[in-house]
Amino acid sequence: MNKNMQKKSPFAHLTEEQILELEKEFDRIHEEVYNDLGERDRRYIKSVISAQRQLAVAGRVLLLASLSRTSWIAGTACLGTAKILENMEIGHNVMHGQWDWMNDPDIHSSTWDWDTASTAHAWKHSHNYIHHTYTNILGVDKDLGYEIMRIDPKQTWHPRYLLQPLYNLALMALFEWGVAVHDMDIDAIRRREKPLSDVWEDLKGISGKARAQIIKDYVGWPLVSALAVGAAQTASQGRMVKPRSEPIRQLLPGSAKRRTLSRLIGAADAVLPVAKRAFVSTLAANATANLIRNVWTHAIIFCGHFPDQTYTFTQEETENESRGEWYLRQLVGAANIEGTPLFHVMSGNLGYQVEHHLYPDMPSTRYAEIAPKVKEICERYELPYNTGRFGHQWGTVHRTIFRLAFPGGKPRSKPGPYKRTEDEKPPARLSEASRYRARMPASSA
Repeated sequence: MNKNMQKKSPFAHLTEEQILELEKEFDRIHEEVYNDLGERDRRYIKSVISAQRQLAVAGRVLLLASLSRTSWIAGTACLGTAKILENMEIGHNVMHGQWDWMNDPDIHSSTWDWDTASTAHAWKHSHNYIHHTYTNILGVDKDLGYEIMRIDPKQTWHPRYLLQPLYNLALMALFEWGVAVHDMDIDAIRRREKPLSDVWEDLKGISGKARAQIIKDYVGWPLVSALAVGAAQTASQGRMVKPRSEPIRQLLPGSAKRRTLSRLIGAADAVLPVAKRAFVSTLAANATANLIRNVWTHAIIFCGHFPDQTYTFTQEETENESRGEWYLRQLVGAANIEGTPLFHVMSGNLGYQVEHHLYPDMPSTRYAEIAPKVKEICERYELPYNTGRFGHQWGTVHRTIFRLAFPGGKPRSKPGPYKRTEDEKPPARLSEASRYRARMPASSA
């Protein structure tokens, strides 16, 4: 047991032998799952990718008719859902290497790039390496407040934190861009500890990915809609949508209206205003879909890490940490969100944040299966198993953000060791099969 660990630690009561045994138990769960991976897992991820692409195509097709309010709403909903699936259940988990065991070059962490502003390379470093290795260690895990917020009372207060509720709202709306610059390590740049050459490389990566995303969502697809609507308007000789005005004709002298050019100008007058409206409406739909994805992702990530239940650690406490202690830190440094199977798919199975932090390389669809085993270990070793409803977790997160904007603050009370609820306990009465086995003569061996 790490001698630096505080007496208030939720695993201070464990002996070194117990931690070693617990380490073996957690390793065994991972081994059992990996020995069982196969066709059903392969079918799962391929079906999720297929469904996500069909939703994205449906969204894009519907948005070709984005001048219709119904089509705009349906297309935006499809696109927003597709972006959430791509970001959470597919992109996040593929880039963790959860599906690398398939050796499928199309679904591999080394080749996958996702539909978000962060580069795959930067995300793997800031998230998969820094965050998942040094989870909840103050001063090391940059996800603790993302360098702009104070979310733990042990963090030193500064007047700039007075505005953190506003920072949080901005981060919520622009979460993908916050994640994109996260790996730059602003604190290191401020302390002049990061070489300018590294900063320049980061900026090149961010600007390249940002340019691609902006061109795709705010120029390319709106232009496709504009061209499609313009072509339809031309084919219908201006009868599809009646233009509200004739701005081009009004700019020309009256004599021009009597020439051949007048017919072309008339056609442009009929098409361009409609095409412009299609461009703007599709651009707005893409921005809305990205906003939906950003707000949802922010909620899931924050509820998995900053509810009252989670513990943080100092660097001193984690010095010379054993593998078993690493498992324990992951166990109490994360929190689950309770929900339906559909909720878990849409959250990238990060509703099982505890299981994800224990096994970030395990296929996400297996988290629900191993959760009972993790709970049973927690019950047997008298450890916490952090979980709660979405509304409760979300409420405690934002209460903390508001409270710690001001000086002071104390850690909230923790739930203590996990105890099974009445619903989780096995039936008190023996089954008929058990009674039958009990009536059989004892073995003579």
